[in-house]
Amino acid sequence: MFRSLLVAALAVAVFVPFAAAEELKKEPAKLTVDIFASNADAKLAKEMPKSGVIVSQKGWEKLAKAWGIKEPAKVDFTKEILVVATTVGSKLNLSTKLDDKGDLKILGLATRDFGEGFRYSIKSVSKEGVKTVNGKELPKE
Repeated sequence: MFRSLLVAALAVAVFVPFAAAEELKKEPAKLTVDIFASNADAKLAKEMPKSGVIVSQKGWEKLAKAWGIKEPAKVDFTKEILVVATTVGSKLNLSTKLDDKGDLKILGLATRDFGEGFRYSIKSVSKEGVKTVNGKELPKE
């Protein structure tokens, strides 16, 4: 009996890590929007929504037009929102984290060098569970 238990325990110990490794190999969900680009006109950076979030196709198309983004992707705003950050630095890393209270934290990390115009990052994130953004209510439009 001890031998059977030992074999069963070893089987679990061997197969569980392989199952976990298979989970890690799964591709992350493809983002509808994932843009990092530059704009030579620094004055246009002010077109970024103050909240750092776009919640409608109308708002997305307005920003895309202002920043010269050709053929902006169609976003299902019932399922996703867009997060936006800008910098005058040459690089920008945009990340988000949803806490257990439903607050979506947006963090843009940029280099301290200065370039002509501005750089921007726009990414889609799931709207599921999002109640606030950086502690403030989601914008209505």
